[in-house]
Amino acid sequence: MPSTSEPPANLLATLRDQPLLVVLRAVRPADLRGSLERLDGLGVRHVEVAWTDDPSWVRQVIHLRADFPSLALGAASVCTPAAVDAVVSAGLAYAVSPILDPALVQRARALDLQLVPGVLSPSEVFRARELGCPLVKLFPAATVGPGYWSRLRAPLGGLPACIAAGGLRVEDVEPWLAAGVDAVALGGNLDLPGSLQAFAGLLQRLA
Repeated sequence: MPSTSEPPANLLATLRDQPLLVVLRAVRPADLRGSLERLDGLGVRHVEVAWTDDPSWVRQVIHLRADFPSLALGAASVCTPAAVDAVVSAGLAYAVSPILDPALVQRARALDLQLVPGVLSPSEVFRARELGCPLVKLFPAATVGPGYWSRLRAPLGGLPACIAAGGLRVEDVEPWLAAGVDAVALGGNLDLPGSLQAFAGLLQRLA
């Protein structure tokens, strides 16, 4: 079994300081500027910008990186080699995928980019570990519940670090962290009424 190592972008270390990621989606990354300003003001550290095939995606993400230097920006929804290449061209620190594709893992590794693959089944978790992935995304996490990850430990042995993502709300973050995952990703549910206020309170508790 290949040994896992600390990822090039040191994402695991920064997630220990703030075990939370926010996923933002827009066809044009420039349209996310207002959301990034609010998240930056709240003290959020990790934000994933969903990859799209818009021709200006790379250029716009480069501008966002320059304008928000305190944010550890990564890419979400990376499913193709072209997306991996775009993430590298944009200079993002990491990429996250909803799928486990060995070719994507190898492509990202060759470019010194950390790709966090998506897993759900025990077989996918085992395969990700065999591929040497130090960090995986449990997706969609809402379908299995917070106790799922810890139940895999006994039959599979050592597990990679885990980001729980997919269908989770602000109130789910602390129960999932208490259940043993390393971080939680939030997305569209932050738009629900009252979510931003609850989110601000969560950040204070995690500080």
